[in-house]
Amino acid sequence: MNKIAIFAGSFDPFTIGHKNIVDRALESVADEVIIAIGINYEKKYMFSLEERLEAIRKAYQNEPRVRVETYEGLTTDFAKRVGGSFLLRGVRSVKDYEFERDMAEVNHRLTGIETVLLFTDAKYSCVSSSIVRELISYHQDVTAFLP
Repeated sequence: MNKIAIFAGSFDPFTIGHKNIVDRALESVADEVIIAIGINYEKKYMFSLEERLEAIRKAYQNEPRVRVETYEGLTTDFAKRVGGSFLLRGVRSVKDYEFERDMAEVNHRLTGIETVLLFTDAKYSCVSSSIVRELISYHQDVTAFLP
């Protein structure tokens, strides 16, 4: 059976830390990864939906095992609808791990969907969407943090 990981992209830019998690999942736990971009039309984003989708497609243009889809509503509902085997979450620190572990347990109890937690490689652990958002708010160049 094909193991499909759902990497729920946030509403933020897709960073090199995110790419590291998706790449590691393809090497170890998933046959395919769907990068799922949540849409909330009432929220204003730093990058448009088109910019976010294009950046991910460009990063994975030669990788047929990665696809990008958008969804509204709950990630777990989306995962079930597309036949996801599990949710994929990146972890940057022990503090992140504790939070993500607890969220994974809640998701599993409510939906039956497992979550695989992967630690980001150390060289990417300082890269987060919140850092990118902060830099953008100060009109700084963020290209070093994007794939």
